[in-house]
Amino acid sequence: MSSLPISNPAAGPSTENGKEPESRYEPRYIDVGINLTDMTYQGIYHGRKAHDADLESVISRGKAIGCKKLMVTGSDYKHSLQAIELAEKYPGTIFATVGVHPCCASDVTKHITPTKSLQSLLNQVEELALQGKSRGTVTAFGEIGLDYDRFFLSDKESQLLVFEEQLRIAERVDLPLFLHSRAAEEDFNKLLFEANLPRKGLVHSFTGTLEEMKILVEHGYDIGINGCSLKTEENLAVVKEVPLERLQIETDGPWCEIRNSHASAKYLKTMPEYLADGVPKDVKKEKWQSGLRVKGRNEPCAIAGVAWVIAQVKGVEFEEVCERSWENSMTMFRFDEAAALQQKWNGSHEESA
Repeated sequence: MSSLPISNPAAGPSTENGKEPESRYEPRYIDVGINLTDMTYQGIYHGRKAHDADLESVISRGKAIGCKKLMVTGSDYKHSLQAIELAEKYPGTIFATVGVHPCCASDVTKHITPTKSLQSLLNQVEELALQGKSRGTVTAFGEIGLDYDRFFLSDKESQLLVFEEQLRIAERVDLPLFLHSRAAEEDFNKLLFEANLPRKGLVHSFTGTLEEMKILVEHGYDIGINGCSLKTEENLAVVKEVPLERLQIETDGPWCEIRNSHASAKYLKTMPEYLADGVPKDVKKEKWQSGLRVKGRNEPCAIAGVAWVIAQVKGVEFEEVCERSWENSMTMFRFDEAAALQQKWNGSHEESA
């Protein structure tokens, strides 16, 4: 169960000691890792329909708390294409990544034949990334990497083959990387650091050790923090040491929420209610009604809690966490440039229609 504070719309704007605050920081966030193509946002869980699609409400709730930009994760060709379609539907707000997640690697390698190489199988991924980049809908190449915790989804050999080949593609597409690493530090670092990459990137949903984090930072990579990064006291000790200039924040929804059992949950109890203004209560999916959140399904409006916990753990101002992570994401993924390309492409496309 999430411990995210909720607002009481009937109570009006939050106050302090019964008085309106003279001024307060209005946060802005970028959720750099959100899986909006997941079927739970269409109301479908494990192949069964539980409620109506509410993706539009999910996006609106994020905007209401200051989450102004979303980078939707592509985990294979199909979901990368769907992420691009969302970017086309919400220009300037949604941007996409394109790539094959390590847990999807065996879905690619099983199609290798004497006449069909891995390179040819991944050609369409490269072409999709290049096309999206030119139109401003794609701002990162990924999610790529290694996951040795889930060999039941994709075997080690397939993961290594697909990661190495996608690093070669990354050299050509010239986009920042959106990276995944779980229990695979040695192989992950070796392949990543030996690649001739034109751009660095973000190691998202980081749950590694302090030493692992420091090595990645020393090599120029940013660290993505979400609820899974804030689960244990050991996780919090690592987050405390992440340099602000290398910090980015995400929800990784519909997963990785901050749960009541997490070491970070205690910090949410001190989070000002105004930071969750407009966030409705959550209910079990079977009891969902329009305008409510689904219990256990993470979404962008929860990013305020991630930023608040990070600030408390690091002992810095909440505003500093928000602004530094915003600047880091804008610099790495160049969302302003991408939005301008989207506008230009949409304009020329309308003229030719």
